[in-house]
Amino acid sequence: MANTKEKEQANAYTVKQLTKVYGEGRTAVHALRGVDLDIGRGEIAVLLGPSGSGKSTLLNILGGLDKATNGEAYFGAQNLTEMNDRELTKYRRNHVGFVFQFYNLMPSLTARENVELVTEIADHPMAAEDALHLVGLGKRLDHFPAQLSGGEQQRVAIARAVAKQPDVLFCDEPTGALDSATGRAVLRVLQDVNETLGTTVLIITHAAATAAMADRVINFADGAIRDVELNAHRLAAEEIEW
Repeated sequence: MANTKEKEQANAYTVKQLTKVYGEGRTAVHALRGVDLDIGRGEIAVLLGPSGSGKSTLLNILGGLDKATNGEAYFGAQNLTEMNDRELTKYRRNHVGFVFQFYNLMPSLTARENVELVTEIADHPMAAEDALHLVGLGKRLDHFPAQLSGGEQQRVAIARAVAKQPDVLFCDEPTGALDSATGRAVLRVLQDVNETLGTTVLIITHAAATAAMADRVINFADGAIRDVELNAHRLAAEEIEW
C-alpha cells in the first residue's frame, strides 16, 4: 500500500481540512469549512454548487490566488499553504493556467498576439500558432477579438492558458456567457486539451449537465463538500444534454 507522500505525489492535489474565513467575529464569513479532497493527475474534475458554496474559494486557493486560513493543500508533494507570495507567483507561472467566464483578451491584439503574451514569459511554451491550432483556430490567427464570435474568443483564451503547457487548467464558468451549442464546442476543446496534453482540468460551473464529461464531480454546499461522484464512463462534450 502506498504511503501518504507517494499518494500525494500521485495526485494533482491533496486537500486536508482546508478552511477559509473572511473577516472576524460575528461578521466573519466561513467560505470553506474543513474540506478534504483528492484530485488525480490528468483528471477532469467538475465543481458544482450555488453561488457562495465555496467552490470558487477552493479554486482560488488551489490556483495560488488566495491563501487558506487553516488546513493544507498540496500540489503533488508541495504544500501550497506554506508558500509565500513569491513562491505562489512562481507556482502559478510554471504550473497553472486560468480560463474565466469573460475572455479578458486585449482588443488591439490579434489572436496570435494575445497568446504570445503568455509564451513570452513561460519557461517551456508551445508556439502560439500550435496552441491556436489545438483549439481549432488555425485559420483565425490574425483576427482581432472584435472579428471573432464569443465561442472563438473563449477558445483564444483557452489557447493562451495552455500555451505555457501548464500541469493544471482552472476554468471558472468557461461557458457561462455562451449558448448551448457554443458551450459544448468550448467543452470539447477542454476535453481535447486534457486528452492531448494530459492536463488536469478543473471546471467550476452552475451547469449540472457538465458533470457528465468529468472523471470526478465535486458537489459543494455551504462551504463544504456534500459528496464526490466518480464517472465510470465520461460523455463526450457534444453528447451532453444542455
